Amino acid sequence: MRALLVGLLLLAGQPAVAAEKFVGGNTDARTTLAFKASDAAIRKVLPEGWEIDLATNGPDKDINLRVTFIDRLTAYDAEGKALDPARTTTLSIPAKKTGSETRGTMLFLIYSSNEGGVPGPYGVSIQANTNMEKRVRIDAAGATTVDESWELQSQVGDSIQLQVQYLRGPTTTGKAEQLMYSGAKPRFYRIYRSEQARDVVRGPDTDRVKKIDFKASGPKLGPLFDGAQLIGVISEPWYTRQTYLPES
Repeated sequence: MRALLVGLLLLAGQPAVAAEKFVGGNTDARTTLAFKASDAAIRKVLPEGWEIDLATNGPDKDINLRVTFIDRLTAYDAEGKALDPARTTTLSIPAKKTGSETRGTMLFLIYSSNEGGVPGPYGVSIQANTNMEKRVRIDAAGATTVDESWELQSQVGDSIQLQVQYLRGPTTTGKAEQLMYSGAKPRFYRIYRSEQARDVVRGPDTDRVKKIDFKASGPKLGPLFDGAQLIGVISEPWYTRQTYLPES
């Protein structure tokens, strides 16, 4: 009895675990381009009270802008109902709240092929006509070459074109948890818990990109990519996650 009482007292002294609300999940194939863009241009799209959370060493060194091309293979809501597949392109910034330890990824622009996904839970989605093509060739020696092409044109005059060819290398699998904040309403965020296979095609210690051509233009994109330097390419041939909302 005494041991039980002590145990209950110890539990009472622990902080309460915040409840979370499950809102759905998805499985994708992804390609991410990592850039070092103008800090001045990046600051213009960050909400007030937030700043760039720039890594000064490691594989993310100097990256302040990511463009992720997502081929959504399956998706479902909180009740398990299947949602329509979509092609989306997201733009995000590693960010932290000024004067605090609150940090995560600031999602400030999403181009979606699905009109039903606009403006989306983050309030930053724009419909864009999107064409995507991917080809995988494996030769007799087992070397794998991937050709990937994306073209999108948004309703507000922005456009992105990507053609990339790379040699597939060994993938690393792992799990991650990510807090994704909204650039339109920065108090809002979602929690992503994911598993993925990752191939760093271009990074500090490797470069298997055979050719790449990236163009971005339009009122929202032109200033961001003026003088931006592409420093990383990551392929995730499979990415699966569950999405949660924090306790309100």
